[in-house]
Amino acid sequence: MKAIVTGASGGLGLEFAKLLASDGHDLVLIARSADKLEALAGELRSQHGVEVEVLVQDLGVPDAAARVVERVASCDILVNNAGFASNGRFDSIPPERVREELLLDVVTLTELTRSYLPGMCERRNGHVLNVASTAALLPGPFMAVYYASKAYVLSFSQALSEELRGSGVTVTALAPGATATGFAERADVVNSLLFRLPTAGAGAVAEAGYRGMLAGKDLVIPGFSNQLLALLIRFTPRRLLLWISRKITE
Repeated sequence: MKAIVTGASGGLGLEFAKLLASDGHDLVLIARSADKLEALAGELRSQHGVEVEVLVQDLGVPDAAARVVERVASCDILVNNAGFASNGRFDSIPPERVREELLLDVVTLTELTRSYLPGMCERRNGHVLNVASTAALLPGPFMAVYYASKAYVLSFSQALSEELRGSGVTVTALAPGATATGFAERADVVNSLLFRLPTAGAGAVAEAGYRGMLAGKDLVIPGFSNQLLALLIRFTPRRLLLWISRKITE
């Protein structure tokens, strides 16, 4: 079976690649960093004897999904992990960065899913794992586009999961909280309250998402504290929720 992992050069993507390779899946690893991808590919080939293809591609450009599909016609498992966030007041963020964030976090994820789902459905076998976030559960002042994007990913994934019930194909949304990856540095939120609190390990989060995907779950929220947060959000007044959300990312 062949698996595609986007954003595979580090963080959760790297951990997903290791889990898939350890289960004997051939891989296509996608990211912008050729050196990191080649190093990981060599490690996985050596340790697990799987075939690993490296695809150096910026997924934040308009035709990214089409370029991937040109190289990789089909897959059995699609892990849409690539994504990034911008921190700041929306009207101060450069328009080109907003566009790139939407393309990467929403458009490419959607187009890759649309490209590979028909083949999975025809074979009546396959899995899609979309990385959302607990950010999907509430609005995020100063990270407005990211939070809204993850809300889209969660809604999209759960809707597809229901559409595909009984088809042999599953779609899972993984919604972790703050996790120790390169995300915080790129989003410039290292010093925010969110990342000054204890963060989850990337390996544990990826393991939870991977096992949930194989079990056919539509949503995986790893960690008791994140599950409790998801419950509290449902019963917290919206105005208070917005104030808290602002304070943890500001």
